[in-house]
Amino acid sequence: MAEPANFNPRPTLTSEAGAPVTDNQNSQTAGPNGPVLLQDQHLTQKLAHFNREEIPERIVHAVGIAAGGTFEVTHDVTAYTTARFLAEVGKRTEVFTRFSTVAGSRGAPDSVRDPRGFAVKFYTEDGNYDLVGNNTPVFFIRDPLKFPDFIHTQKADPRTNRQEPDNVWDFFSLSPELTHQFTWLHGDRGRPTSVRHMDGFGSHTFSWVNDAGEGHWVKYHWKCNQGIESVVDDEAADAAGGADPTMHLQDLRRAIEDGDPPSWTLKMQLMGFADAQDYRFNPFDLTKVWPHGDYPLHEVGVMTLDRFPENFFAETEQSAFDPANFVPGIGPSPDKMLQGRLFAYADAHRYRLTGNSHQLPVNAPKAGEVCNYQRNGTMAGRDNGGRTKNYEPNSFDGPVQTDRPLYAPIPSDGPSGSYEPDQHGSDDDFVQAGNLFRLMPPDEQERLVNRIAGGLAQVSKHDIVERSVAHFSAADPAYGSRVATRVAELRAASGRG
Repeated sequence: MAEPANFNPRPTLTSEAGAPVTDNQNSQTAGPNGPVLLQDQHLTQKLAHFNREEIPERIVHAVGIAAGGTFEVTHDVTAYTTARFLAEVGKRTEVFTRFSTVAGSRGAPDSVRDPRGFAVKFYTEDGNYDLVGNNTPVFFIRDPLKFPDFIHTQKADPRTNRQEPDNVWDFFSLSPELTHQFTWLHGDRGRPTSVRHMDGFGSHTFSWVNDAGEGHWVKYHWKCNQGIESVVDDEAADAAGGADPTMHLQDLRRAIEDGDPPSWTLKMQLMGFADAQDYRFNPFDLTKVWPHGDYPLHEVGVMTLDRFPENFFAETEQSAFDPANFVPGIGPSPDKMLQGRLFAYADAHRYRLTGNSHQLPVNAPKAGEVCNYQRNGTMAGRDNGGRTKNYEPNSFDGPVQTDRPLYAPIPSDGPSGSYEPDQHGSDDDFVQAGNLFRLMPPDEQERLVNRIAGGLAQVSKHDIVERSVAHFSAADPAYGSRVATRVAELRAASGRG
């Protein structure tokens, strides 16, 4: 049978309420040449929605790249954790992973020299577990109280509205703990050729506990299976990034669509709870790594990303990762930066996505059921609990607590107050930075020195330069002297003296 002449196989355009739209090209007017009518609901809906299309961007990690996939357990780790998604070899769990730069605002190139966020959401049967880390094993600072100040130095200056070398290097010169991360950042791995060719790290120390109640401190390492590839020529990379600000995003999309999904092997380091007490440095210090000679890597499983988001806003932009999202068998540590993030991330989501951000499809648990007494609030998208009671304890049929600890308790060792961390025998802001410098081959050392000197040579105050050079010298005398020499050469060439 022939289709009617007016048959159209495409769906009908509708209003927000589902009513069919008659004309999407011409607004309603009082006659052909008269003013626009307020009664045109289709027009007012479109304009009002347009005004509200954007949500507040992330203060940090605004430039994001994401993909979905699976995590498969490859090694038995049940001796260390009761986490059910890790309970047997071969078990698979759906994941969603977001990569991001730190300092740039939305629209900034995703190829810049900057740490990369490496956030993984595991949709487990016990709810979501979010492992929120970076592509470096350390961070700039060890105390969350300094985080807003540090980020302000990386973002636009209040007057010039651009990142200022004076701000970056002044803060560094007054904060020697940044030396290790600055060495990572300005080394070759500080600028990967794509997110497919970089490692990831949980960075923080976390806790695992087994069936017997025995605990271990844990550090996570995502080892890239595509091989590490890094930018050597910053100038060429800047030109390429300017031509296509989304080049890393497009690289990931093409790889997945071409049937070449990237993967990472998850490995861990384990430290007994008792070992942490007298280890040679503070194992909860985010500016330090655990030497692999002391705590070797153990394989856990493999993550494969094989699904590119169908809608960037719905998933990549609205995704919300919270390091406080733990599951039974995995928990936090006394790492001060981690403790600060346990509050800050969820609070950022409440501001950016409302208090019901966890109900968005990309953030909602997929295997486990959400069952609690939280109700109402902006954008409550579920049935809001229906007719069930909204208080606890109650005598009806609502959910009840398990009385089983989610993770191992963290002991307290004294009265409250503002303390500097306890000093272990080898606590130092410079030793590991010097070790990293000496591990680099001569050509990478040269590039590192040139990158650091290129930034320092733009600083207006000599005392900032002198303090900064002193940090690099404390890490390794050759490191500092080479930076100083190169800065002097660049300043002389520019007439700054």
